[in-house]
Amino acid sequence: MIACAVENNVPPARPEATPRTGITWMRVYQISNGAPFPENRAAFIPILCQQCGKDTPCAAVCPQEAVEVDPATGIVDQMPQRCLGCRYCMAACPYHARYFNWWDPQWPPGMEKTLNPDVATRMRGVVEKCNFCHGRLHAARARAAAEGRRELHPGEYVPACVEACPAAAIVFGDLDDPASEVARLARDGQSFRILERLGTAPKIYYRTTRPWVRSGATNPCGAGNFARGPLRGRLSGGPSGSGQKEPAHA
Repeated sequence: MIACAVENNVPPARPEATPRTGITWMRVYQISNGAPFPENRAAFIPILCQQCGKDTPCAAVCPQEAVEVDPATGIVDQMPQRCLGCRYCMAACPYHARYFNWWDPQWPPGMEKTLNPDVATRMRGVVEKCNFCHGRLHAARARAAAEGRRELHPGEYVPACVEACPAAAIVFGDLDDPASEVARLARDGQSFRILERLGTAPKIYYRTTRPWVRSGATNPCGAGNFARGPLRGRLSGGPSGSGQKEPAHA
């Protein structure tokens, strides 16, 4: 989450920010199996934009066409230059993975020197979300073009969260390539998608061998649900790529 904020110039939270008004492109939820001690267990589910590939809800409702699905990568792009701040996309997103800028971005003195020059900051009044670190994608494409290549090498472009995870719990790659690791993991029977029943074809797959984790994540209103909600202290201010995420033990 820290790597995500630094890479994408998400400012620190204002003192008045709340879980509803702050910004974090990846929010971690804790779920429980609901059993009494000592059989109780917990897992952590990171929720980010699921990059819906079919009837993308946010794109369908945007009156400004500020949301587009890139046909080349499958990434759902958010264009703040077009956004008028109506927040229809936030209401339409079944994953609550979009955030509104209630304030202009501010950084403590000196921290502005650490901003990523490849990513534009967003102004007050627009919506933002995870875009799989589009600045990294553009940089990788530029390097490939300079070398006379049209295609990227496997692993040449990965989002910041993938690179920073010390447990290698996030796998990123091309779901359309049957030989890729991410495509193999998506098919192996231990992977699932959150709210898949909605039919939006999300490109984020989660992996677990524990049935209660799958049940709790796919049916948040049932037993073993998101009992404690998002973890506190996680807010920042204010493809064919896909991630595979492994919920971890508490």
